[in-house]
Amino acid sequence: MDLLSGSRNLLRSLLQKWFGPFTKDELKKYILLGIVFAFIIGTYWTLKPLKEAIFGSIVGSGSWLARVKIVSVLFLLPLVAIYGKLIERFARDRMFYLMGFVFAFFMVVWGIFFALPEFGLSNTVASPWRISGWLWYVFVESFGSLMVALFWAFMTDISDPKSAKYGFPLVVLIGQIGGILGPRFLSRIPLILGTNNAPLIAFCSLLVLSMMLLIFIFMKVTPAYLLEGFEEVKKKQKRKKSPGFFNGLKLLLDHKYLLGIFAVLAFFEIISTFIEFNFQVAVMNIFTSDVSRSIYLSNWGSTVNLVTFLCLFFGINNIQRWLGIRFALVLVPFLLFLTVFAFKYSAHVDVLFWLMVVAKSINYALNGPTLKQLYVPTTKDVKYKSQAWIETFGSRGAKASSSGLNAFREFIGVSAYFAMAIYLSFGLLFGWLFIALFLGKKYNEAISSNEVVC
Repeated sequence: MDLLSGSRNLLRSLLQKWFGPFTKDELKKYILLGIVFAFIIGTYWTLKPLKEAIFGSIVGSGSWLARVKIVSVLFLLPLVAIYGKLIERFARDRMFYLMGFVFAFFMVVWGIFFALPEFGLSNTVASPWRISGWLWYVFVESFGSLMVALFWAFMTDISDPKSAKYGFPLVVLIGQIGGILGPRFLSRIPLILGTNNAPLIAFCSLLVLSMMLLIFIFMKVTPAYLLEGFEEVKKKQKRKKSPGFFNGLKLLLDHKYLLGIFAVLAFFEIISTFIEFNFQVAVMNIFTSDVSRSIYLSNWGSTVNLVTFLCLFFGINNIQRWLGIRFALVLVPFLLFLTVFAFKYSAHVDVLFWLMVVAKSINYALNGPTLKQLYVPTTKDVKYKSQAWIETFGSRGAKASSSGLNAFREFIGVSAYFAMAIYLSFGLLFGWLFIALFLGKKYNEAISSNEVVC
C-alpha cells in the first residue's frame, strides 16, 4: 500500500514539474479526461484510414477524394443544426451518452452492411454511383467533427484559465495513446480474421461504449468545484438565456475574436489538405485493396499520434507556459512554413508521409491545445455552439475549399496546380501571423481583467 501511495506521489510530483502545479484532485480530473479523449481519438484514428481506404475501393480515388470533402460539408450542415438543438435540451454529460449511443449503433450497422457480399466490401467494382461510399465518408467525418467538438466544449466549460494551461496538454498527451494503439493494432483485426474491414468497424462501437462509461465514472468521482469553469462566464450565463442554435453562428460572425480562431483553424486545414490529398492519391495508386490501404494509412495515423505524444512528453507545452500563449500561436505558422517549403521540392509518397506526420503533430501537440484555451474566457453559447460551427466548418469547410483546387489538378496540369497550392499556402501563413498576434492580445486582456471576450 505504501509502495502504491509512494508511486502516486512520485507521478504527481513529476507531472507538476513538467506540466504545472496540479492539485491531487486536478490531476485525477485531467487524467480521467485524458483517458476519455484517448477512446475518442483511438476510435477516430481507427476509422479515419478506413474512411479513405473504403471510399477509394467503393467509389474511386483521384478527384473523387477531393469532391467527397466538398459533399461532406453540405451533409454536416444539418447535423450541426441538430447538434445545436440537442445542446439546448440535454445536460452536457448526457450529450455524450446520446451521441455515443447513436454513433455506436451506426458503427454496428455499417459493419453489417459492409459484410454483405453484393453491396459491401466484397464488391470490388468502384463506381461514383455507389452511394454507400459517400455516406460512409460523411459518417466518419461527422464523428470526427461532433464528438471531438463536444469533448472540447465540455473541457473548456469545466476549466479555468490557470488549470487549462497545464491540464489541456496533459489530456492531449494521454489522448495520443489511443491514437497510437488504435490504428496500429486494431487495423490488424481483418488480417487476423482473414476478412475485410467490416468486423473492425463494428468493433469500434465497443470503444465508443467504453467512452460513455468513462464519462459516467468521471461525473461520479469528480468534486463539484472542479466542474466549474471561468467565474465570469457563470455570472453572465445567469443573465442571458440562449436564443437558439443559430446563436452560435451569429456570435461567430459578430466577433473578430471568434473569426480569428476560425481563420487559424481554417488556414491550417487548407494547407494540410493540399499535402494530404497528394499523399492519399499516392497511397491509392500504390496499394490496391482496402485492407492494404487502411493498414498503411493506419501506420501513418499511429505515427502521427506517436510523434505528437513524444512532443508533449518532452515538453512542447512548456512553450506556451513559459513564453506565453501569444508566442505559441505565432510559432506554429513559422514551423508549418518549413513543411510547405519541403512539399514544394518533393511529392514522393514516403516524403509526404513524414511531411503529414510533422504538420499534424505540430497541430495536435502545440496549435490544438493552445487554440482550445482561447475558448476558456467565453460564454457557454460560444463553447458549445460557436465552437461546433468553428470546428465543423472551419475544419471541414476549409478542407472542402482546398479540395476544390485539388479536384482540378488533372485539368489545370500538375505544375500549375502545385504552384497555386504552394503560393496560396505561403500567403495564408503570412496572414496567420497577424491573426495569431491579435488572438494572443485579446486572450491576455480578458484573463488579466477577469472578463469574457464574447
